[in-house]
Amino acid sequence: MKPSTFFIALGTALILPACASRVELPVKDARLGLRMQSSVIAPGNGGEMVQASALQPGDILLTSVATLNSFGIRLGTFSPVSHAVLYLGDGRIAEAVGSGVRARNLDEVIAEEQMVVAFRVPGLDPMHAVQMQAWALQQVGTRYNTTGVLLNAPFVLNRRVCELPLIPSAVSNFCVTGMAMVQLGASRDDQFFCSQFVLEAYNRAGLPITNADPRWVSPADLLHMREGDVPSIPATQALRYVGHLKYNPPPTITADGATTR
Repeated sequence: MKPSTFFIALGTALILPACASRVELPVKDARLGLRMQSSVIAPGNGGEMVQASALQPGDILLTSVATLNSFGIRLGTFSPVSHAVLYLGDGRIAEAVGSGVRARNLDEVIAEEQMVVAFRVPGLDPMHAVQMQAWALQQVGTRYNTTGVLLNAPFVLNRRVCELPLIPSAVSNFCVTGMAMVQLGASRDDQFFCSQFVLEAYNRAGLPITNADPRWVSPADLLHMREGDVPSIPATQALRYVGHLKYNPPPTITADGATTR
């Protein structure tokens, strides 16, 4: 295959599944490398199952559930997660859902979702956690940011052109920022969708996860901010994997038409 043909094919292969990439310059005797964004998120791939006791206040839970809405979000963002939740401590969480911001028991989330995976922000101390908890509980009853979600959907797709391989990260970030300011400028910042709510809680506690506007960030973006992955939207520091609280892999269909897990 000619080099030009190779790069055209590679670019097409990346933009269709919406995989961000990062070129890694050679160090000493190492070769030029291309890191690919990963959506692998299963305990069998370097992960582990943990109990709720492993969580700390301020941990971020990313989830997915077997509903049409969740499937649509995962399909649109090319991600295995569709929802983001803030752990408050003492078995309680806060989240932004269609009915607005609410607080409820973690056990309810684990019972309802197919997958619940936890991540931790390095540098989070008890004072940050207390500030996040107080702010999150004050927002209970705040309306859902439906406009923000509707605007975010085409933004997630359109920004993939900014993430083509071999584009320098500075150029890619400038492209994403410019596109976001044009497409998301009218979005509300006094109402919240799930990932926006989580990011705003961290901002209010003085420990921002990213310098990007929270309205730009989806649950999939939070997933790719983890250690070892390639973020679509840069993080101030990579999120640390804590473990899976629940994992029920989606069913697969075998050659004879049977459904298995």
